[in-house]
Amino acid sequence: MGELRDRMEADLRLQNFRPGTQAEYLRCAHKFAEHFMRSPKELDKEDVRGYLLHLLRVRKLSPSSMKVHIASLKFLYKVTLGRPDVVEAVRMPRMPKKLPEVLSGSEVESIISAVESVKYRALVMTTYAAGLRVSEACKLRVADIDSGRKLIRVQEGKGGRDRYVMLSERLLHGLREYFRAEQPKGEYLFPSKKPGSAITPSSVRSVLKAAVAKSGVKKRVTPHVLRHSFATHMLEGGADIRTIQVLLGHQSIRTTQLYAQVSTRHIARTKSPLDLLGTKEGEPLG
Repeated sequence: MGELRDRMEADLRLQNFRPGTQAEYLRCAHKFAEHFMRSPKELDKEDVRGYLLHLLRVRKLSPSSMKVHIASLKFLYKVTLGRPDVVEAVRMPRMPKKLPEVLSGSEVESIISAVESVKYRALVMTTYAAGLRVSEACKLRVADIDSGRKLIRVQEGKGGRDRYVMLSERLLHGLREYFRAEQPKGEYLFPSKKPGSAITPSSVRSVLKAAVAKSGVKKRVTPHVLRHSFATHMLEGGADIRTIQVLLGHQSIRTTQLYAQVSTRHIARTKSPLDLLGTKEGEPLG
């Protein structure tokens, strides 16, 4: 794409897109140009439609992958090329409403115990204890841990938003044990072997996969499953949806309300109106 790529990259930076999003949008735009072996400036709405059908029918991309390609093309034509009519009719695919996998408390305990490395055990504990995304846990700095106020500061979470989450007593004990054992150097709480850089999410996924196999847990477990489990366990423990929304850093409470569907205990605790008929609690029903 040459000059056009540079213009698109500059536009993405001007709108303060996160580096990872910039890279994905540019990759998708490059694939689009490469497919036709022509500049996107020379293509029109029928070309865009044909390309998206190719991604869907030939490459068989998932709805989530399609969303990234569509978002990239919309940005390219609306912002960089100033031709919004080309993508005006393009709509985002409907996403399947699947309930997330959730672990029981004993399964979480088994997995944490199965992590052999003190550093990675502390990181896995942090991910679950505070409901963090794995990228957020990896980027934590030593200065983000406020042991006095029992808070963890999460900087530049999804959407570039900062937030605070609770620092549990057990997690604080685990972090202190980790510091005594490894004495990490630098600003990052979980530094990598490369000086001045944090541990990578891919390495966490690899360690977690091995721990799950060792623990005997049969479910498919990723770092994000720990986050789902945190939210569900918070709900089952009596926390309200709004508090969980703030802790997770969700912009919309609709996203958080998903956990009310996942929590079987929460559903089981909810009284049917049949049980209220003829009782004092049921008087508002008439």
